[in-house]
Amino acid sequence: MFEVREKPDLVERAMLVGICYDKREEEETRKLLLELEELVDTLGIGVVGMELVRVRDRHRGFICGTGKADELVELAKARNCDCIVFDNEITPMQQRNWEGLSDLTVIDREEVILDIFAKRARTKEARLQVDLARMQYALPRLARMWGHLDREGGGGGGGGGGGAQRGMGEQQVEIDRRLARNKISRLKKELDAVRQQRSTQRKERTRGDVATAAIVGYTNAGKSTLLNKLAGSDIMAADMLFATLDPTTRRLDLADGQTLLVSDTVGFVRNLPHRLVESFKATLEEAILADFLVHVVDANSDEVHEHYETTCKVLAELGADDKQVIVVLNKIDQIEDPAVLAGLRLDFPGAVETSALKGIGMETLLGKFSNKLADRVKRLSYRIPQSRGDITGLLHSEGKVLSTDYDGNDVLITAVVPKDFESRFAEFVVS
Repeated sequence: MFEVREKPDLVERAMLVGICYDKREEEETRKLLLELEELVDTLGIGVVGMELVRVRDRHRGFICGTGKADELVELAKARNCDCIVFDNEITPMQQRNWEGLSDLTVIDREEVILDIFAKRARTKEARLQVDLARMQYALPRLARMWGHLDREGGGGGGGGGGGAQRGMGEQQVEIDRRLARNKISRLKKELDAVRQQRSTQRKERTRGDVATAAIVGYTNAGKSTLLNKLAGSDIMAADMLFATLDPTTRRLDLADGQTLLVSDTVGFVRNLPHRLVESFKATLEEAILADFLVHVVDANSDEVHEHYETTCKVLAELGADDKQVIVVLNKIDQIEDPAVLAGLRLDFPGAVETSALKGIGMETLLGKFSNKLADRVKRLSYRIPQSRGDITGLLHSEGKVLSTDYDGNDVLITAVVPKDFESRFAEFVVS
């Protein structure tokens, strides 16, 4: 059975390479290299050097000229590297050319992210999505993943002449490609089943008229920590990239009696592979279908604006850019320079300042949630005859009863209810 080669278990020392084609892109390329260093470190691979290379034109064979390719290979070998990692996307042919030239493992940012996702996936849904993305990435690269392609095998059924009629390894790689395509087809069907199950769950929520919100943001911005603090739960929250791959939903009972379901989502990153966005749509649909979004930004990051823009870009790809958004400036307690804080307040007017770790700003954020839902419900007081148990039962099942008292044969109830209750049971409303 075809399996994708596990890179993290094979390499220990990596040299990172970022190639730019315009002098004006050098600073952005440098920032992306630093982010790539963090990604590679997440896999437990040591980074022994980073090279920013500026070239005039793209080259089909090596992404840069052969002279520069030779120079980079010599540099990697001088540092005793066993892996070269490109921040740029490289084609299967370029990957083969680099590995042939260097005799080292050569990968790109997309493969690094895929390997991180493979290590983080815990639930069946996340594993399905990661497997699909990895198989789609690996399919055009199958030839380089087999070390036995130059080995002559036995006949392909019926007699010994079959082996002599085929090229060396040709039949094996074609079999593996067919197996890979079959696996991709199977994974897509299983993911469709997952999406149907999620759709059924959402219909149940809609039937109960429960509002939903999705927490989105750049990876490691503190989304899971924030949800833990708000809901008093224990979702995995760690100082690492892509700690959350599986959507987690928690129920919040707001101070005004409203109920809100809040979902955590996978973090975004610059140059997030498109196939990952596609594969994780079942997870990211929490953001697409939510009543509003909570966009968490790491306020202490030097690249807070770039991270914000990246998340907005991915949301636009998902078709969720028209949602109402509450911006949260998290890790605000780590900012020591008042000028930096003042600049953030100018750039993100109306944002809620929080420290999810220390619990700062939680009440303000919960108040914002209530405001977002204000047009969905109404707080009303009712006087209902005790003989009308059907009305009191509806108030308990469809709304949130805040208080109950008795006056003679009447029940006095204060409740937060859907707006249509005001007209449906107007005769029982107490002004």
